[in-house]
Amino acid sequence: MTSGPITVRVLQSTEAHILSNVAPEVFDGPVHPEYTAEFFADPRHHLAVALDGETVVGMASGIRYVHPDKAPELFINEVGVSPEYQGQGLGRRMLDALIAHAKALGCVAAWVLTEEENTVARKLYASVGGMEAECRIFVVPLEES
Repeated sequence: MTSGPITVRVLQSTEAHILSNVAPEVFDGPVHPEYTAEFFADPRHHLAVALDGETVVGMASGIRYVHPDKAPELFINEVGVSPEYQGQGLGRRMLDALIAHAKALGCVAAWVLTEEENTVARKLYASVGGMEAECRIFVVPLEES
């Protein structure tokens, strides 16, 4: 489990190196250096992490976006916590940090999508004030399988 208190914070653009030490299953797959560099080079990408010492044990990512007819919003892309750290409130703490960061950036709303059967995620998003709405997502593959 934990070796000490878990720190939760939003990483700065100069802190990509922190993702060189990630606990299992925080991300869906391995962290790629080229994608990490691109992520941190774009000021609209934001990443909150949970750190046990120097190990990333959780993450919540978001993208601040603008549109010609809308004030800035934050799309929360995903939240991941290493299995041995789940159930400790880290997802909530990371979302709180990411949402506070979005407010400081002038975002007027944050939103996220999840599957209907993902009750854990739905409970997490409701805990930060999220209100469920019916919708359907369409995924358009851009490369052949």
